[in-house]
Formats: sequence, C-alpha cells, structure tokens
Amino acid sequence: MKQVLQNLRTGIVELPDVPCPAPRPGEVLIRTRATLLSSGTERMLLEFGKANWIEKARQQPDKVRMVLQKIRTDGLAATLESVKAKLDEPVALGYCNAGVVLEAGASGFAAGDRLVSSGPHAEIVSVPKNLCARIPEGISDEAAAFTVVGAIALQGIRLAQPTLGECFAVTGLGPIGLIAVQLLRAHGCRVLAIDLDSRRLELARRFGAESVDLARGEDAVVAAEHFSRGRGIDGVVITAATKSNEPVHQAALMCRKRGRIVLVGVVGLELSRDDFYKKELSFQVSCSYGPGRYDPAYEDAGQDYPVGYVRWTAQRNFEAVLDMIADGRLDVAPLVTHRFPFEQSMEAYDLIQNGEFNLGVLLEYSPGKTDQELTAPTIQLHNDWTRTRSKGNIAFIGAGNYASKTLIPAFQKAEAELQIVASNGGLSAAHAGRKGGFSEATSDIDAVIKDSSINTIVIATRHDSHASLVCRALKAGKHVFVEKPLAIRVEEIDEIESLFATMKKKPLLMVGFNRRFSPHIVRIKELFAGTKGPKAFVYTVNAGAVPASHWTLDPEQGGGRIVGEACHFLDLLRFLAGAPIVDLSHTAINKETMSMSVSYADGSIGSIHYLANGNRLFPRERLEVFCEGRVLQLDNFRKLRAFGWPRFHRMNLWRQDKGANACAAAFLKTVREGGPSPIPLPELIEVARFTLQAANVF
Repeated sequence: MKQVLQNLRTGIVELPDVPCPAPRPGEVLIRTRATLLSSGTERMLLEFGKANWIEKARQQPDKVRMVLQKIRTDGLAATLESVKAKLDEPVALGYCNAGVVLEAGASGFAAGDRLVSSGPHAEIVSVPKNLCARIPEGISDEAAAFTVVGAIALQGIRLAQPTLGECFAVTGLGPIGLIAVQLLRAHGCRVLAIDLDSRRLELARRFGAESVDLARGEDAVVAAEHFSRGRGIDGVVITAATKSNEPVHQAALMCRKRGRIVLVGVVGLELSRDDFYKKELSFQVSCSYGPGRYDPAYEDAGQDYPVGYVRWTAQRNFEAVLDMIADGRLDVAPLVTHRFPFEQSMEAYDLIQNGEFNLGVLLEYSPGKTDQELTAPTIQLHNDWTRTRSKGNIAFIGAGNYASKTLIPAFQKAEAELQIVASNGGLSAAHAGRKGGFSEATSDIDAVIKDSSINTIVIATRHDSHASLVCRALKAGKHVFVEKPLAIRVEEIDEIESLFATMKKKPLLMVGFNRRFSPHIVRIKELFAGTKGPKAFVYTVNAGAVPASHWTLDPEQGGGRIVGEACHFLDLLRFLAGAPIVDLSHTAINKETMSMSVSYADGSIGSIHYLANGNRLFPRERLEVFCEGRVLQLDNFRKLRAFGWPRFHRMNLWRQDKGANACAAAFLKTVREGGPSPIPLPELIEVARFTLQAANVF
C-alpha cells in the first residue's frame, strides 16, 4: 500500500510503499475511500520542512533550548546526530479520512461499516476506535471526509459557549472557518466573517454571515462596532493560520466587556495585557477534535469518558458533525474546490503551496486494487534476499526511536546481515528498513518469528511485550537480543528461566545492557584488576521528569521508570562489583525518584540515586567509585577522572559513548563464533528480579 509522507529536514513529500499496518487491540483497519487535505496545518508543515536550519530554529525556540542542553551534557557530535535523525523521521500527513472497515479489532464496529476517522492519507489505516465514527446513510465519502475538520470547528465553538441571538466574529475562512460560520448560525447566532479573500467571503455570505474584506481595506473593528449595534462582539473564533499577532489584537478590540476569544487556528501569541485587562476578556486555545485528544487512555487504551461527566468527546463531536451534514444544517459541498486521484497527491500539495485559490482539496482513492493487494504486510526494500539459513540473518522487531537511532546503527557497524524489520504500524519499519539497509519491512511479527531463515531476533518494542516475544523467539530456536528490561513482572522472569531450564539446545539470550561495554567502563574494569578490597559505588542518575501520560509510567505497558531504566544502573554496578547481589533496600519519594542501597557478596556496596527532581544542566549520569584510598569519577560517559590511581589521571572522549556499538558487536561475535554469552544468563535473571523488587516499593 502507499502513504503520503513528508521529510521534515527537506520538506519533500513522497508517496512510497509501506507495509499495511497490523491493527492492535482496540483499533479498526480501514480501507480509505477519500481524504481531505487540511491546507492550513499541512501547508505549515511543508513550509517548516523547506525552511533552513536557522528558520527552523526560529520557529521552535523551545526545541532550541532542549538542543543546547543536550550539547552541554552529551556533546556536540551526539546532539547533531540526534537532531538529524529526528528530522529524517517521516511525518504521516493528513487526519481527515473516510473509508470502509476491513477488520474490526474493537467493539462497536464491523467489517463493511463506513467510518470517518483521524487516519492519515494512506490506502489502508489502522485507527483507535475512539477516533472513529460511523457514517450515516446518505452521506457521500467526500462529504464525510470533512467530519474531522468540522469537529475541530465545533470544539472551538463549544468552548466559546454561544447562546441564541449573540453576535460572533469568525476570523479566517478556510474550511474550518467556513464550517464554524455555519455551526454558529445553527446555534442561532449572528456572524461576522473576516478574511482577505473575496471568494471565501462570498461563501460566508451564502451561509448567512455578514462580511469584512480586509484586502479592500475594510476595518474589522469598525465593522464589528456597527454589527454589534455598538455593544461589542460577544465572542470571536479565530480559525486563521498566520504568524501575525494581529488576529488576537483585533479580536480583543472587537469584543465587548467580558467577551470570549477562542483560538482554533495558529497565530502569533504576543498578547497585549492592556487589550484583555480593561475588558476582562477570556482567551482560550481549543484542542483539536475535543476531550480525549492526546489522552493515551482515551486514544490508545480505548477508555471513553462517561457521558454524564464529559458530554462531548472527540468521537461524539465527530458524530454531531455527521448528524448535521446528514440533515442539511451543515453544507460542505460548496467547500470542495479540487479533487485529485490519490496517485497524484504530489500535485495536490503543489496546489496548496503555490498560492492558487483552494478550500477543500480531496484525494480520491481508486477502487481498482483488491483488498489482498493493499493489505500485504511485507514489502521489499533494498535487495533480493535469498532465504537460506545463516548464522547472521537478523530480524528486528520494533523500529521506534531507540531502535532506529541507536540499535540498528550499532548492528550495522558490527556488519550484521540485517534482513527484516517489523513494526505493527508498518511505517516505522519501512523508514528504518530503508535507512538501515534491510531487505524487507513488515507488520507481520508472527511471520518473522516463524521464518526459518532468520537466525537471530532483536526485540526493541515497548516493555510489556518483551518477555512474551523473548519466549516465542527462543521456542522458535532464535538467538535473542532484547532491549531492556527483560520483563516487567516476576511471573515473566519465572517463565523465561523455566523455559531455558527445559531447553536442550539453548539459544543465546542477551539484554541490551550496553553500559558494561563502554570504553570508560572497560578501563575502570582494567584498573580494578590491581585491587583486592571491596568497593563503594555511588551512581547518581539525573533522570528528569517525564509527562504523567508517558507510556513508560504506565505499569501495564512500560512497567514504570525504575523497571524500564534503572535496571541499566543496577546491572552496571553488578558488573563492576563482579559479585552477586545479596541484598537491596530502597527508599522513594515517588515512582520516579528513588535511592537504592545494594550489597554484594564480596563486601562491596552501592548506592543508586535515580532522581526525577533535578536540573537538566547537571550531568545526567555520574558514577563515583571509592576503593583502597582511590576514587574514580565518570560523568555522562564522556569524562573519567582519577584520584590517587598510579599512572592514570583521566580519560576524556570527544563524544559520549555508552557502549551500544561494542555491546552489539559482542553479541554478534558470540552468535557467529559460539562461546559463553557476553552477559551470563544468571546475571540477567538476578538483575531483573532485584529491579522488580526495587520497583515494588509502591
């Protein structure tokens, strides 16, 4: 299947082949019939992509501050690589989709249902059930494609709380603005439409609004004064897309005392306090389709908000818009200005950039391809791969941020034979596959595990799937490299340990504890060869806070940050001590801020301070080692300082090196040549169990 993608670094829009997505539980697989370009949002993305580095930085000053902080902690080279990788990630364009259900992985829908969704411009989309709504009989696909932008307009109007007989202004008459005009009229409001384009203003008048043509020099504030009979506008809905601050300033001048301003579009936000202070104006930014948008529990987990407490969610806004289209109160047919076959998507994007008049630009999808053709889960990428079993044939399951930026490049440098990369969504697999030189990209994870030509599997999925995929891959006779953690539940560790105990021919299993392999840690281990007594370790991790909605904090999906990340540090101290853990105690402020005290069989002790309440300017990781009157201090895997060590004073690197490349190389060497695992299985199990013990403080 094909999908419209944009490269943020270059701004180029493409229509490449990608694997059909595999719907997760709670998602609906939809064959697209029509999609609508959101000319304002998508044009801004195109302009951002085509901007140079300086212009990109000016548009996102908050991101610039994050980059500068990363340079201080990780170094310039590592930061530049990270920024380039981020900008090279493809962006799926579009969010106004109408189609037919192929597979319903969620209750409430069935194969053959016609749905609208927030799916992108793609021949097949997989969308969470709460971001879909059934299309009533009698509504065409192209009319239904306006539902999502209609919901955006409707949510802004709900926040403005219009009442019968009030007068409102709508600034910016793109599709959302013109829909807002109609919705306000349906609320019984008088509407003043403001824009620079006479053709858009003519449509607004057709929908029952009065108009202000800014291109002809008409004064919106004066017009609003007359329109409101000298009282001032009750409310303004801003649906414009501009960098100017003028729309908000103008809205404030038009409003009556205690008027309401709701921003639905994207405009400059350098507000004048005086504009708002004297009139006690309210100003609110509307969030997309409505309540539930950007809430993982609503979107991904499918948890609806109780109607008695949240009457209008994103999905219920979709339904309301569809109802209004069905009964004629919302007329979207006049908004259609252009139609393009999906295969000519590039021409549609040229249109919205070249200044030619447009409103509703529709992409129409050909019915000529069969469902089987479109739903193929695997695509060929760089070369024809002869499926012969080899010691080095490697498949990646998971193609997210860490896999694409760190793990895949590490395996490439170790000259791995990268054959298949898989992800549920398909898109990330296709991108990682093309960039990493894989032969195939797929969304069929089961097929990867069953493929007899694959010798080794790298697992880089979300934490809750690690243990299950490890067991499935081991049972299939594959060597397994799994990104930490090994498991997020004690039962999962028990299952892995029991599985190994029953296997006659034991494949290699390794967890991606890369810090063991960093050049600084290798040097520290060499220095320890000349010591005999126990050691004291102090490991400070300035982890920083993450949003409460982040998936790693979800105990069911991520297991929490202690399980998901602190296992790294527990493993590193276990490696440096060179002795089993005999005891672990811990105290915590919350689930992200904790201190662990660890005792080892040789008398060594360690303290791990995993802290989410620090400052980003402080080093993210600092390891201090005390033994026999000597001290070592390692900051961020860049600078190692020695105090009291004969003939060794420091080891500094130009760039941070946490050992990812050496870790992958050690694993692959063992796969190819045999021998003991670079990290013995008993140590992996030991670290996993003690990590879960620490995480269970709550």
